[in-house]
Amino acid sequence: MRELLSLFLRKLLYKVDRKEYKYTHKLEEEPTRGEVSVQSENLEIKKEKSKDLKPKKIKGPKLPELSPQERAARDITEMMEVPFLALSKNRRAPILYEKHDGPNMIKVKVSRHTGHFLASIYDWDIVLFVAGKMQEILNKKSDIPPRTMIIPRHELLRALKKHDGKTTRLELKAALSRLQLTGIETTIRNEDGRYEAGFGFLDNWSYTERKDIKEIRITLSDWLYDGICAKGALLMVDQNYFSITSALKRFLYRTARKHAGGHGKTWEFLIETLYEKSGSEMEFRFFKRDLKAIILQNDIPGYYLKWIERDKKTFVSFKNLRKLPLLVNSDDDHQEETFH
Repeated sequence: MRELLSLFLRKLLYKVDRKEYKYTHKLEEEPTRGEVSVQSENLEIKKEKSKDLKPKKIKGPKLPELSPQERAARDITEMMEVPFLALSKNRRAPILYEKHDGPNMIKVKVSRHTGHFLASIYDWDIVLFVAGKMQEILNKKSDIPPRTMIIPRHELLRALKKHDGKTTRLELKAALSRLQLTGIETTIRNEDGRYEAGFGFLDNWSYTERKDIKEIRITLSDWLYDGICAKGALLMVDQNYFSITSALKRFLYRTARKHAGGHGKTWEFLIETLYEKSGSEMEFRFFKRDLKAIILQNDIPGYYLKWIERDKKTFVSFKNLRKLPLLVNSDDDHQEETFH
């Protein structure tokens, strides 16, 4: 009897202990689950906060694209005929050029200010852009172009295919200084040969850079300004010109543009004549070597170049592959044509 009673009590205690164990174990598990749930919610909240705290990229104002007229730089025909510009970026020696034009003698002397180099064919890009802006005003016939032009820096650099970096800004300022401090003496525009004129390309320039404005103020010399405003004085420049890195190629493009103007027209020059017109300070034999290499490359934009040897003489032939007419200022009967 005692054994039966003892067995019954043991079973009863076992059941009680088991229920108590399950209950206490359940209580222990529930906070854990609650903590995990809270932690997961916290994690989700943190993630959402991190997204909110992440700085958003603020897009700046998109700069307006240049119009076709703004992209169309202009060159001055009389400046394409004779050597006003150095082919080298660091030329110190003056350029001297003389040529008979009927009873008159065309003379050009280009010299530098002490401590500076001559203005180069690369520096001239700035004038091409300014002349294009002035042509735009002349085409509208609403006003006379001012001799002082104020130009946004980003617009100038984009038109000339240059990056807006510190090096470029320093080069731009140096180019403006050379254009101002290069001295020109010439008899061009002298019908009777009785006078000479002396000038720089620019009278003055200034560069403004603040947080709200970055611009260049350029005042052209009277001589250069008059040349740009003269009727029929400007020619459109192919935008690919600004990508030409060789100074000799740039000279050849300007020569071809001046003389082989009409579509399909050709023009020939003796290589000796090209040598004189370039104003190069290289020895003629080296000039001839470099010239022939460029002619064989034949990659001047808009023109087909050919090396011709005939009657013991050597010529370079230029053929126009594009329609780039002379731009006549304020001419109602003339229409500008686009590149093809």
